Amino acid sequence: MSENRFSFFVMLGLVLALGYLSYLILRPFLAPIAWAVVFSIVFFPVYSFVVKYARWRSLAAGVTVVLVCVLILGPFSYFAYLLTVELSNVSPDTFDFKSIASLLNHPLVTPITRRLLSFFNISQAQLQASAVKALSDTGETLVGYLPGRLGDAAGAALHFVLMAFALFFFLRDGPQFLARISGYMPFSQAHRERLTRQVKDIVISTIYGGIIVALVQGLIGSFTFGLLGIHSPILWGLAMSISSFIPFVGSAIVWVPTALWLLLQGSVGGGLVLLFVGIFAISAVDSGLRPLIIRGRVRMPLLVIFFSVFGGIQLFGLIGLVMGPLVLGVFISVVDIFKDVEREYD
Repeated sequence: MSENRFSFFVMLGLVLALGYLSYLILRPFLAPIAWAVVFSIVFFPVYSFVVKYARWRSLAAGVTVVLVCVLILGPFSYFAYLLTVELSNVSPDTFDFKSIASLLNHPLVTPITRRLLSFFNISQAQLQASAVKALSDTGETLVGYLPGRLGDAAGAALHFVLMAFALFFFLRDGPQFLARISGYMPFSQAHRERLTRQVKDIVISTIYGGIIVALVQGLIGSFTFGLLGIHSPILWGLAMSISSFIPFVGSAIVWVPTALWLLLQGSVGGGLVLLFVGIFAISAVDSGLRPLIIRGRVRMPLLVIFFSVFGGIQLFGLIGLVMGPLVLGVFISVVDIFKDVEREYD
């Protein structure tokens, strides 16, 4: 018995050591691998559709990878470039303090402004300085998350090639790979199938029902802000995409104050246009598209998605926008399975 126990601990130590060394080897490539995992989940329905006609899994995976590359190298790269430029230009000179001061001194706004300033015991100049510093720091942080800057062009190109390479194999061999992994799970076959189903539902409800809705709202917001001549429309679109995860208020926390600001500034037409788009387009996406996508599926609470998105960005960078909800969703599913297993043993 003691010899068997010694052999077990030796084997466990060997597995942990080799696992840690494997992590060190793969650590420089975790970002492209993570992006490949995300894109394989998002575009797997496309691969499944293509493979019906192509019949060869390798050909279908290659066609899907080409499609993903075209979508990324085209609009996404251009969007990332514009966003990088806008974030890099966030500075005190970006803001028109005269218009902001006139807005704060508006007869309808002045009573509210005075109460807020007296409540927080700060002056109007301190409020402006704090806002600019917060925006500048946020801009610098977000710029650090964006790939493809001039200094990182070679590294970004290499990571993109590695991502495409990994994506090909994830699409082609993904189902077989998952089936092999499930064999190591300490669950019964019924629990494995349930875990797979729950993870799939959570992925669809978070990635499709959350990320896609956020992207659509951000695109509509960016286009509308640019059409109205508002400074940094791509940055405001990104803000709307991220704020769409905030419970109850969503992206309205961005476009409603902007519309009111336009109205108070005298741009009645622009304010009414933004209100119309916000109510009948941006809000309609959230109230119409999201329930349509996640109908009948496991739905994570919006508050959980909100913290998982921001926590994921803080931990993983820009990929955390997707990996945060995905990791948390898998964790919730595993805990749910363990609860059922514990009841069975009781």
